[in-house]
Amino acid sequence: MTTLWMSIKPMYLSVGELTTVIEPSTVTEGGHVALTCMSGCPEPKDIVWFRDGQPVSNPVFQARREDAGDYYCAVHGQESVRSAPVALNVQYAPREVTLSVSPWGDIRSGGTATLTCSSDANPPVAHSGYSLYKDGQLLSSGQNYIISDILPSDRGWYYCQAWNNISWRGIDLINSTEVHLDVRYPPTNISISVDPQLFDEGSSVNLTCSGVANPAADSYIWYKMVDSDATSSMLQVGSGQLLSLPSVEESHSGVYLCKVRNSLGESNSTQVLLSMQRKQDEGQSLPVVAGIGVFLLVTLVVALLLFRKKQKTSTDKKRVFDSRLIRTRSRSSAAEDPPDTTYANIHPLPSSTPSAISTASQRSSHRDDTTSYEDEVTYSTVTIRPKDPSFPHHLNSNRRPQHSWSEARENNDSVIYASVFKSS
Repeated sequence: MTTLWMSIKPMYLSVGELTTVIEPSTVTEGGHVALTCMSGCPEPKDIVWFRDGQPVSNPVFQARREDAGDYYCAVHGQESVRSAPVALNVQYAPREVTLSVSPWGDIRSGGTATLTCSSDANPPVAHSGYSLYKDGQLLSSGQNYIISDILPSDRGWYYCQAWNNISWRGIDLINSTEVHLDVRYPPTNISISVDPQLFDEGSSVNLTCSGVANPAADSYIWYKMVDSDATSSMLQVGSGQLLSLPSVEESHSGVYLCKVRNSLGESNSTQVLLSMQRKQDEGQSLPVVAGIGVFLLVTLVVALLLFRKKQKTSTDKKRVFDSRLIRTRSRSSAAEDPPDTTYANIHPLPSSTPSAISTASQRSSHRDDTTSYEDEVTYSTVTIRPKDPSFPHHLNSNRRPQHSWSEARENNDSVIYASVFKSS
């Protein structure tokens, strides 16, 4: 038989639940985080922390992207009793940005290649957050880029750029490593150069075949077109990138081409006509050039002669103009006097008659200036209009007829004044 005993005073038992608090629960990489464990016990307990089952040494720390996870706390010694887990979200800029190419390695001209950008970021990089660059130039935006019908010009260095609005050490845009896209193609753009371009018989001539190919060309074959029986055929005349003709003969004239080959295919160059007439044609043009030079020289001489003649004509016109100006001034002076009065100054040359003065004056108008009296010729007009028939017409040049002229002035309206200067 069992006996039950009861206490006189009842006892109250309360169980306190552990609660984890993270401040802040979402943090950018590099920010500070504080962990708090709330137990409800009046006395502080020795609390331990765990992240995803791993111990955490310090409840206050600077967040890294590796610190993201679920955190909970427990009382030391009673780790089996723990709080509910709380997640810590650590945001960070794109890391490990990569660019991949598919297919990788053997990319041939005319094929297709896909370029894909990827990164590790929180929050993840959106599709529009990726940019693709080729040789430093922006090519497109987006995570994927497809090159259809690949050309040799698509060969180059590519990289992508990622952005999710989170900075890392002050950098917003994170670049991937560069990837070299190697495009393989058969020989193309084959051409032939001739050195020298002008030559004659017996000269040395070199023909060089060049083009682009990837991988590099491994075979060069030279052909010359031969005509026989109304048909044309190609005759192989050499191999190698350089075809050398040490002494050109007439038989070397003709049409040449080269065929270039690599592991992906072969291509022919453009045809080149080799002829010795080029230097001769240049020689025929020399007389034409010489004729043009002579023509230009003659034209220059004629132009100089015309220029000098024009200058001389201008000088003669100036002298005639000066003579006419002197006459005009004389007439103007006469017009200022009374209507019937004429003033005239005559400067005769030494020991010269009036006719000699006139002749000398005419000659002096065509001669250069000197310091003699021939430079001081004055042209004038002497008018004698006597109204009185009894007025004497013949005067002695050695006398001064002042009395007679005074009387004539009283009886006539026309008076003549004359001054004659004789050179000493």
